[in-house]
Amino acid sequence: MKKTSKKNNNFKIPGTELNSADAERGKEESQRNFVELLPLEVTYKIFSQLDIQSLCRASRTCTGWNCAIRNNDSLWKPHCLTIRAVCQREIDDDIKSGYTWRVILLRNYQKSKVKYEWLSGRYSNIRSPVSLPEKAMCPMDADTWGEILDAELEREVEKLQ
Repeated sequence: MKKTSKKNNNFKIPGTELNSADAERGKEESQRNFVELLPLEVTYKIFSQLDIQSLCRASRTCTGWNCAIRNNDSLWKPHCLTIRAVCQREIDDDIKSGYTWRVILLRNYQKSKVKYEWLSGRYSNIRSPVSLPEKAMCPMDADTWGEILDAELEREVEKLQ
């Protein structure tokens, strides 16, 4: 006669109940979160391929991605150097002041877009402050306005010649 052992399927450790949906969801989340699965160097290489908007969106995906992106200053440096073409004085001043690349980008990104629009002549024909697009403006210092006015004067001189 064979003895068979019956398992007690009613034995459960409190707080460890997982249903199959919870287990599957956890598995999917782990598979999607490559930041936790891959070596940091590989993760940073992937993030370094993103443009500014995509990098900012990725940092809002989850806490793990936010920490990985926020804490790697080298991800922000290439973007700062790109906007330096428009805001050289501002970027250089921030570097001298010891700001991180991420903070430098946050301080100068919108300014670089507005300054570029002004320097390229987009607002040359505007005759009244009311005509300026409100959400496309940002505070700028006197030196920046000086650069913009110099560019406007150069455009006017070119028109006269």
